[in-house]
Amino acid sequence: MSENGYEIPPDGEVLACIDASVYADSVADHAAWAAQRLGAPLQFLHVLDRKEHSTASADYSGNIGLEAQAELLQELVELDQKRSRLSAEHGRLLLARARERAAGAGLAAAGGLQRHGSLVETLAGLESGTRLFVVGKRGEAADFDKGHLGGNLERVARAVHRPLLVASRAFRAVERFAIAFDGSPTTRKCVQMVAQSPLVRGLPCHLVSAGDGGGALAEAQARARALLAAAGFEVEASIVPGEAESVIGGYVREHGIDLLVMGAYGHSRVRQLIVGSTTTAMLRSCRVPVLLLR
Repeated sequence: MSENGYEIPPDGEVLACIDASVYADSVADHAAWAAQRLGAPLQFLHVLDRKEHSTASADYSGNIGLEAQAELLQELVELDQKRSRLSAEHGRLLLARARERAAGAGLAAAGGLQRHGSLVETLAGLESGTRLFVVGKRGEAADFDKGHLGGNLERVARAVHRPLLVASRAFRAVERFAIAFDGSPTTRKCVQMVAQSPLVRGLPCHLVSAGDGGGALAEAQARARALLAAAGFEVEASIVPGEAESVIGGYVREHGIDLLVMGAYGHSRVRQLIVGSTTTAMLRSCRVPVLLLR
């Protein structure tokens, strides 16, 4: 399977990004679920951002003597080194906890990887061997910034070309999923990818669209439903009047959907980043995991 010219390796790994946020355990649980469904190796990743340890490069010396200035700078260097060591040790503990959760879910061979640098650059470097990325909706400041998506999530969604599973605050078993379908080339491709992937195979599928129920959208949805049915899915298709943001969110709540699948891009204004206003709204408001496909 290819995605915008990027070949997705069928034997690639599930790569889950772990940090110190309240989403860490949920990311581990979602990643373990996905790896089991895909039959793929699981790797946990913790990235140490160099920007967090730039104390020594700052000049706090002011207008003091040269000897005192040298002593202060040396202390700052030592403090920076100590912080780096503590952050690395903290990261190892986070990875160990994630691997323990994966082992508890039946994946004893999950790996742990720690890297220095930016998250986006690190993921780009690892993308060729990755089948699915898993990230949390928000980062370490999640409880203090509930109305906004994590900055890293937005940057990752812009940069990566692999499917991206955005974990919800807590994991629950996925028993049914929905595809947000607008008839665009991206969402038609989403349907094709879902039909070919073992990730949700055998689960009841809801194909939901926002619109007036007629014309090109109805024809496109009928074709999508037929493709999914041919792949063995039990499909319930609906076209609900209203705006996509409210229709999809309401449908997820009312039908007990456990996973929402969306295209990273869609029609007109939905072509805005992150991936578009509809996707951004769903990521912000939905309490279920969201699988972003391109």
